[in-house]
Amino acid sequence: MHFQYPEATRDESVEDDYHGNKIPDPYSWLEDPDCEKTEAFVEAQNKLTVPFLEGSQVRDLFKERMTELYDYPKYSCPFKRGNRYFHFYNTGLQNQSVMYVQNSLDAEATVFLDPNTFSEDGTVALSSYAFTEDGEYFAFGVSASGSDWVEIKFLQVDGAVELKDTLERVKFSCMSWTHDGKGLFYNCYPTQDGKSDGTETSTNLDQKLYYHVLGTPQSEDILCAEFLDNPKWMGGAEVSDDGRYIFLSIREGCDPVNRLWYCDLQKVPEGIKGILPWVKLIDNFDAEYEYITNEGTVCTFKTNLNAPRYRLININFEDPDPSKWKELVPEHEKDVIEFCSCVHSKYLFICFLHDVKNVLKMYHLETGAHLKTFPLDVGSVVGFTGRKKDSEIFYYFTSFLLPAVIYHCDLTKEPLEPQVFREVTVKGFGPSDYQTTQVFYPSKDGTRIPMFIVHKKGLKLDGSHPAFLYGYGGFNISITPSYSVSRLIFVRHLGGVLAVANIRGGGEYGETWHKAGMLAHKQNCFTDFQSAAEYLIKEGYTSPSKITINGGSNGGLLVAACVNQRPDLFGCAVAQVGVMDMLKFHKFTIGHAWTTDFGCSDIKEQYEWLIKYSPLHNIKVPEVDGVQYPAMLLLTGDHDDRVVPLHSLKYIATLQQTVGRSPKQTNPLFIHVDTKSGHGAGKPTSKVIQEVADMFAFISRCLDLQWIK
Repeated sequence: MHFQYPEATRDESVEDDYHGNKIPDPYSWLEDPDCEKTEAFVEAQNKLTVPFLEGSQVRDLFKERMTELYDYPKYSCPFKRGNRYFHFYNTGLQNQSVMYVQNSLDAEATVFLDPNTFSEDGTVALSSYAFTEDGEYFAFGVSASGSDWVEIKFLQVDGAVELKDTLERVKFSCMSWTHDGKGLFYNCYPTQDGKSDGTETSTNLDQKLYYHVLGTPQSEDILCAEFLDNPKWMGGAEVSDDGRYIFLSIREGCDPVNRLWYCDLQKVPEGIKGILPWVKLIDNFDAEYEYITNEGTVCTFKTNLNAPRYRLININFEDPDPSKWKELVPEHEKDVIEFCSCVHSKYLFICFLHDVKNVLKMYHLETGAHLKTFPLDVGSVVGFTGRKKDSEIFYYFTSFLLPAVIYHCDLTKEPLEPQVFREVTVKGFGPSDYQTTQVFYPSKDGTRIPMFIVHKKGLKLDGSHPAFLYGYGGFNISITPSYSVSRLIFVRHLGGVLAVANIRGGGEYGETWHKAGMLAHKQNCFTDFQSAAEYLIKEGYTSPSKITINGGSNGGLLVAACVNQRPDLFGCAVAQVGVMDMLKFHKFTIGHAWTTDFGCSDIKEQYEWLIKYSPLHNIKVPEVDGVQYPAMLLLTGDHDDRVVPLHSLKYIATLQQTVGRSPKQTNPLFIHVDTKSGHGAGKPTSKVIQEVADMFAFISRCLDLQWIK
């Protein structure tokens, strides 16, 4: 069927000059979210999309089943602060998880902080928090409608008494208390013209580090660091385990590199009164340095310096010359160090990634000797708690078929044996009916790419099954096995095959893997993803007309770029909050930070890379007979101030104008813009359920999938 798409004014007079190349931008008016024309365009698009979704026979069935299966208890790892234990718990369908407190692990847990009381519709979320060293005061960040803007508030822990202190203009912030409990380091941005509610597009520059003294107004907060000559720099502070040092990690973009400055509070006897006397330990962006712990002046850092898969080193601040640095735990020949924590004074717990599966090991802080490997199934460690002063650890394991097992290990008892602290099962879903396989398929250049495939046992490889192929491929982020109710419903009730491709650009094999899919090599991400689809077809899992590709943010860019390049390879594509205008992304909110991965059109060589794959600039009617664009659904939120909605709006306007008017294009090209919704963090359960119901309603209607009881 053909669709009547909303009229969108094309202003042919608007064009931008990139190094002598005139590039039209006829829908630049969609960059203004408050313009009446933009609002009318969004409304018209939703009026087209929503009835189509409502017309799907699967939508209500999916929502009902999702509501039923998602209604299982969700816990976080407990953690100790002062004399109390805290954890998060969601009974199942609460919009936001609730924070509980208990005096011991055996004591009854009571509600400490319930974010569901922040708003009636659940769209105001707890975004971050930090306790004082003695556990008596609590700072917490609150975010509305999914925006990155945060308001920091404070509680006295005993009795959960709210204090008057409030910190505003906070974004991408650290939260770290000094050990005397008097105050907290945090980041904020200068006041800007216009609104700052998450619907604006103005760029975020000149972040500053402040120290807030408890009980004083924000206007009296002490400026501790600013970077007047480098407005894109962002500096987060962390107080050391012993309270002596403040570490300032400075980043310019999203690359895993940072400058590392520190301040010895013993040398600031008068206290924090202004810009701190920072010692510039590392003053370049050559590598990443992450503070782990310290014994006096000897500090342990996780670093990728000369180690793309990371290692641990010791630096003695009394003699910090790089020639005197000592390696504590060397880089592994294949496995990537994901995180490291020092617990019970002398133990290092290191979580490795081995072929996209987590391994947890214990080492000795003093010698770096390996002491123990904790047994884990194929899956991911997504939570770990335990600090230097604690004598126990908790860790949270999950996989494609297992929602959660939380383990507890008492480090004072020999032999060290982790015990199951909590195990979550989902009623009505039997994991034994399904199987997870990891395969390694060749990309175009011969590189072996890992991919997980999940399906019902006994599946016939006859090419008849719908497939849901997910990817990300960017910013050194590893996509490890995770539990998704909505994807399992697709497998169970729509007869589907789930595939998760670990394409280049991510961190699955360290910085080498990341660099192979960024800047001039970004095309590798798209080629790897297309090769994943080709593998699924060749092995008989599915066929091109039955493949849906999906990704969000950088993964939304992935989906749109792959559709432009290989429209013949997919039947359906769902791009969530995608980066679509690769020539202008750096001009909005925090987009400038992504130039480390993408490059920037202001530089001629980098413009040449970007123009070749920018989704907005590579839309064209397929020339091959019988080939059209797959059915496409773009999803975005009106409060997404990370990847602003204009990306998706300009892309869909161009897509409908260029491809949607072609007589060969019968597949729908739609967008849905959600209200009071952002980039994804803090999204209430009710919105999560509705979004996946809409997504799979679209997929099932476009691919003519029948619901299997």
